Amino acid sequence: MAKVTLERLRKVYPNGFVGVDEASFEIRDGELLVLVGPSGCGKSTLLRMIAGLETISSGELRIGERRVNEVPPKDRDIAMVFQSYALYPHMTVAENLGFGLKLRGASKAEIEARVNEAAATLELESMLERKPAALSGGQRQRVALGRALVRQPQVFLLDEPLSNLDAKLRMGMRVEIARLHRQLGTTMVYVTHDQIEAMTLGQRIVVLKDGKIQQIDTPMALYRHPANLFVATFLGSPKMNLLWGEVIERDGLRLRIAEGVELPLQPDESLRESVRGYLGRQLTVGLRPEDMHLAEAAPERLAARVEVVEPVGNEAFLNLGCGGCDLVLRLPPYDLPTPGDTVHLGYAPERMHYFDPDTERSLRPAPAAG
Repeated sequence: MAKVTLERLRKVYPNGFVGVDEASFEIRDGELLVLVGPSGCGKSTLLRMIAGLETISSGELRIGERRVNEVPPKDRDIAMVFQSYALYPHMTVAENLGFGLKLRGASKAEIEARVNEAAATLELESMLERKPAALSGGQRQRVALGRALVRQPQVFLLDEPLSNLDAKLRMGMRVEIARLHRQLGTTMVYVTHDQIEAMTLGQRIVVLKDGKIQQIDTPMALYRHPANLFVATFLGSPKMNLLWGEVIERDGLRLRIAEGVELPLQPDESLRESVRGYLGRQLTVGLRPEDMHLAEAAPERLAARVEVVEPVGNEAFLNLGCGGCDLVLRLPPYDLPTPGDTVHLGYAPERMHYFDPDTERSLRPAPAAG
């Protein structure tokens, strides 16, 4: 096991495109850290730089205490699991698992011992004589994980390993990977574009956009205290509701969303003066779908029109229109309104988020990163 340290890591391609810009953070020894963001954000490029598959334009990368900028991939003591299984179709599961060790000159006894150990860990013992064509997608992915596992590397790198699986298998493999990490205690870096995978797997998450790090923290800290609008709307399903308008003062601070549509603002003491500084100016306000609810009609309540009702079993999503803003509420699946109804909304003011519409930064002071 080893920590991985990135200091101002940068990747610039020959055409001048910056794939990764000034990435600096430490992956702790034994940590499962997730790199997440939309396609093209630089997460896979960053992983490939750690692996040695992409050259580093500037900055420093250390695995343990060793600088590895120019060290070939095979000498970095890492193992990588790719999106595609990349199994040899003519080899059995046992042969696939042990092939990397065979190339490194390991003895037959050592190969057999490590293959059996990995097979037991991943519950592949009964499949060792099968070939990949006789395996399901989930079983093939376990073999790909096992092939990395037998190497006993200092660091595991996983590049969207579950993307080719259906929803049910993805859920099962997420549990498998989390269990494997707890069992082994090995440093893991996991890349995904799926924010649910990131939230459920990562001990910490690095959120990227356009090659730049947006925020690094634990999953729930990112969810509760996003540093900017991108993080706020990228993490969470359904995404955070956004309302925008002019800040006015009448019986307290209010957000005028449209003519006759006003949202009372009740910022806590740490935010009150920051929000007051937007009097007469535009401000963006965010509320998670679970932080709004249906309420009795009252002058202080927002009125909204029900557009679509989405019952999904244990809960329901209400899609609403309100003063030109689209909102989603997460509700229990009982006594739901119907499309076309007018409903009135309550909310949890202490869970309201405030963002500058120009910089998109949160007005709330960021807590210390976990």
